[in-house]
Amino acid sequence: MYSTTYHSPFKSEIEISKSDIIIMYIPKHFENTDTGDIVAFMQLYSFGTIVTTHNEHLEATHIPFVIEQDGNEVTITSHFAKANPQAQQLFDNEVMVIFSEPHAYISPKHYEKEQSVPTWNYIAVHAYGKARIIDDQKGQLLMMEKMINQYDTAYLNQWNNLPDEFKTKMLKGIVAFEIKVTSLQAKNKLSQNRSQAERDNIIKALEKSADRNEVAVAEYMKK
Repeated sequence: MYSTTYHSPFKSEIEISKSDIIIMYIPKHFENTDTGDIVAFMQLYSFGTIVTTHNEHLEATHIPFVIEQDGNEVTITSHFAKANPQAQQLFDNEVMVIFSEPHAYISPKHYEKEQSVPTWNYIAVHAYGKARIIDDQKGQLLMMEKMINQYDTAYLNQWNNLPDEFKTKMLKGIVAFEIKVTSLQAKNKLSQNRSQAERDNIIKALEKSADRNEVAVAEYMKK
């Protein structure tokens, strides 16, 4: 076992054991260390993948999340279906949540040299932390209200008027949890290693696309 120093947006440095956590490959020119920008991306593309380990096997679930930032602290909340065995892996276990999209194929026709190959532009964030089960009903209801406020505000009034017995029954079917983020890794692979002329060619092409993913990549490239 050996460790390396990861320069976190939250602390001056965090010691991360390479045997316990997967480090995303990020060349320096694709690295994003702007905490506010990273959190904004997570909030915009908040349907993610939570990854845990159990008996040396990886398990993953795709679910929506609520991401909040309070100063230097970032918190991620969501819930599993109670029948999902991955919920039991949250106890004393480091977890990773992956947020990604948009992405776009980049054709070599946009490059100045003929001897070029295709690639893919994308943005991805890996958030790491330790999860806490929210087992009190007040906390569970707060988690549900946060999710409704984020994903379907119009439903909140209906939810508030539902009988308490119904809400309690629904809450018994989920496992709510909260993750205190201890480190973030963010990769913005947006042709930063290409010339400005090539980047302009790519942006112009993607802007004209009927694919919203490609248009979004163009917008990120212009920032």
